[in-house]
Amino acid sequence: MSDVPSVAAAAVPADATLLDVREDDEWVAGHADGALHVPMSEVPQRLAELPEGELHVVCRAGGRSLRVAQWLAQNGYDVVNVEGGMGAWADAGRPMVSETGAEPFVR
Repeated sequence: MSDVPSVAAAAVPADATLLDVREDDEWVAGHADGALHVPMSEVPQRLAELPEGELHVVCRAGGRSLRVAQWLAQNGYDVVNVEGGMGAWADAGRPMVSETGAEPFVR
């Protein structure tokens, strides 16, 4: 697999397009406001939903997002992996929302 650039969660630009590849229950518990949610297993079938331009790919800890980012890069997408995933995002105090209205958390 090809190498893809990565960035620390704390350094993701505020205007970055964030692609969250976690499962539905993880997304519901807490995610970055404005992120696009496409679970890892659905990415190949949902490519038409991905916006043009650079995508910052995130999961819970960085492993799934790296695999997705590598695959997308091989398929011509401009991608950056978010190191440490949503765990690092939360640890850095980056804003999060939940789908339940409860306090967001990383599942």
